[in-house]
Amino acid sequence: MSAPLRPARLLPAPEHFLDLQRLASEASLPARRGLLRAAFAAASAALLAGAARGQANPVPAGGGDPNILNLPPHSTALGQPVALEGYGKPSRYEANLQRRPSPGLTQTRQASVSFAPLQGLFGIVTPSGLHFERHHQGWWDIDPSGHRLMVNGSDEKMLKRPMVFTMDELMRLPSVSRFHFIECGANTGMEWGNVAVPTVQYTHGMLSCSEFTGVRLIDVLEMCGVDLKRARFVLAEGADGSSMTRTLPMELVRRGEVLLAYGQNGEMLRPENGYPLRLVVPGVQGVSWVKYLRRIEVGDQPWATKDENIHYIDLMPDGLHREYTSIQEVKSVVTTPSGGQVLLDKGFYSISGLAWSGRGRIAKVDVSVDGGRNWRAARLQGPVMDKCLTRFNLDWVWDGRPALVMSRATDETGHVQPNYGQLRAVRGTRSIYHNNAIQTWLVQESGEVKNVQLS
Repeated sequence: MSAPLRPARLLPAPEHFLDLQRLASEASLPARRGLLRAAFAAASAALLAGAARGQANPVPAGGGDPNILNLPPHSTALGQPVALEGYGKPSRYEANLQRRPSPGLTQTRQASVSFAPLQGLFGIVTPSGLHFERHHQGWWDIDPSGHRLMVNGSDEKMLKRPMVFTMDELMRLPSVSRFHFIECGANTGMEWGNVAVPTVQYTHGMLSCSEFTGVRLIDVLEMCGVDLKRARFVLAEGADGSSMTRTLPMELVRRGEVLLAYGQNGEMLRPENGYPLRLVVPGVQGVSWVKYLRRIEVGDQPWATKDENIHYIDLMPDGLHREYTSIQEVKSVVTTPSGGQVLLDKGFYSISGLAWSGRGRIAKVDVSVDGGRNWRAARLQGPVMDKCLTRFNLDWVWDGRPALVMSRATDETGHVQPNYGQLRAVRGTRSIYHNNAIQTWLVQESGEVKNVQLS
């Protein structure tokens, strides 16, 4: 299941550069920044000096005069023409960065998962072509001109005017755009009992973050004459062969958080992500973000459908199943360095990762490199948004000895990410869903990084 990954990249590190960074790690923040700037300047000067001596002058493979500057073709010839049509693609040198399936995870590929390559992403937005996928009966490319959304009530008192909308009618309504994460409830599910997979792409890759554009569900329901005093729940139904159906509490809809989304990252949804219409339910597990959305029903009690009464339920230590636990609790993971990567040498690194919570904004992230004995506050990279991924970073000088790297997030409601011992004390070891335990990466003396678990 392992896959080639981008190695963690090391900056040039002459001896004086490392000495300055050791001092910087002990200094105040302003002083540390000054020392780091000096270190980078010194390293750059050393490289430029080498270039001046001809050490950086490339020589063709077939030989040539080392005293004559030999420029590569991209500096001397015409490049490729502007594309007149077609969809832009990444560089061929980035071809290894891709979603990856998990062989054997499901019986058929139509009901399977592809994992986002978190280890190779920057910032918080997941490119649409790298967004994780979860399908229950395969994906479809549905003709939007023939797609319809029906809105109805369990009785006429719940909803005065049942309506059917075309995509054109929905897209003419006032729209909003928001950034939110989406996480499958089974993300990290394979790790409940013990280490099961090697890389962050497989441990946490059922996670993505996008800018979604659409119409607020509450606005559409009010157009249909919903009775907000009677209505307590809504049912969302998909048009694919699995007829995915999920109950949502009306409170989420009243707050204006739930969207009927047709746009993602500035363009229409991709077919794998629910084109032409899907539900966006911020902070709630991905199965409730129903794709290929065709119907919304308003009612006064949960529907207990197959996908919420039999599936997506939490197995508790006493053998009982817990239903309707949809909120994705506070969670974080270090993505660099992470399993499968290799630190090329001792020296300076920027530990980087992602944090998120279904209850609101991330308040802080602490990072430890010694297995949780000591913690340092990481920098949160703005913007920090509600129910959205937050990127964090921490300066670290690796001395070449084994290190246990982990992160611990706290959200604005005060919830703190638990370690495995704390989580298993409440949930046991045989569950599947909602594993938000602290992830640990072992950096070995060789520089190789492995997935390990600490309690």
